[in-house]
Amino acid sequence: MIQAEEFVEAARNLGFEWYAGVPCSFLTPFINYVINDVQLTYISSANEGDALATAAGAAIGGKKAVVMMQNSGLGNAVNPLTSLAYIFRIPLLLICTLRGDSQFQDEPQHELMGQITDKLLETITVPWEFFPKEAAEIEPVLQRAEAYMKQERRPYALIMRKGTVAPHALIRASIPSRNQGESHNGNVPKSFFIGNKEQRVSRNEALARIVELTDSEKTVIIATTGYTGRELFANCDSSNHLYMVGSMGCASSLGLGLSLARPDLKVVVIDGDGAALMRMGNFATIGTYGGSNLIHILLDNECHDSTGAQATVSSGVRFAKIAEACGYGIALEGDDLLLLDVLFATDSDNRPKFGHLKIRSGTLKNLPRPSISPEAVLQRLMTHIGSSF
Repeated sequence: MIQAEEFVEAARNLGFEWYAGVPCSFLTPFINYVINDVQLTYISSANEGDALATAAGAAIGGKKAVVMMQNSGLGNAVNPLTSLAYIFRIPLLLICTLRGDSQFQDEPQHELMGQITDKLLETITVPWEFFPKEAAEIEPVLQRAEAYMKQERRPYALIMRKGTVAPHALIRASIPSRNQGESHNGNVPKSFFIGNKEQRVSRNEALARIVELTDSEKTVIIATTGYTGRELFANCDSSNHLYMVGSMGCASSLGLGLSLARPDLKVVVIDGDGAALMRMGNFATIGTYGGSNLIHILLDNECHDSTGAQATVSSGVRFAKIAEACGYGIALEGDDLLLLDVLFATDSDNRPKFGHLKIRSGTLKNLPRPSISPEAVLQRLMTHIGSSF
């Protein structure tokens, strides 16, 4: 058994000061130690996939990041592991507990995952080894992980067994304290509706206006998967853009991580209704941790446009009300392009901003896919913002 301090401090010596995750009882002392240290960052995510994407955003911003989860939640992280961290080549240290370990009696819901955790990691090409149980093992384990991540720029996993880390008491508040009252819209109108679906703007018009409202030198634009990223690439490809070709629903969590790692940048996330519905828990995480440099824009055409325009359930969802309830500083809704101008111009009292813009469905004729690889897109972006792994 080791002390939490022994591992965390050894990791800090290698530059790991940023953590995101979902708790497991095996991880409690580890998480408590990180939270107690004001020089370390811990983001409590709504699910494991969001934790991984948020850590990926921090890594893009130049922070070495650790993702912590129970193996029961590893399934929630498979998609961002395979279609975000793998294809963009983002190095992350993953600590995954082994519930359902054959060496211990555990609850029935952990039985199967306990049998396949190692095989699942191997299947998705994430190399792994057991988390160190003795202090003397810590540095060699971290050095192996560091060497792999530096060479391959992909995640490396440590599987933690029960009783690996000694208890450690929590002495600080585990999340930031924020007044959860109404958002600070002041006299700014919250709704911008013209009321006619046929007169709604196109995605292309919305994207063009977003680009016009941003300073490319100081702004990163993250576009969700599907037509959003493809249209942004087709019309105004730029080194400050990141096109999320996969990991549906993770654009907002990636943007959160980057915005926290780089408060000097403005981070604009362009989301979709299907993607936002898929990972709505991240609204609460953004509302809790996000700052005013994060602008979250949801372009809502009430359908999964790129897969055949199948309807989503967004027509009856007041996303702005959800964002406001989750702690965003500004939460606007409407179908008028003016909404974007007001969103960018309004102060949000050091809280994230949210705009829910209804648009019409459809896309450009002969819409191309990005001709630049995800890895090249990311490296170009990191060069643009002066960041490196």
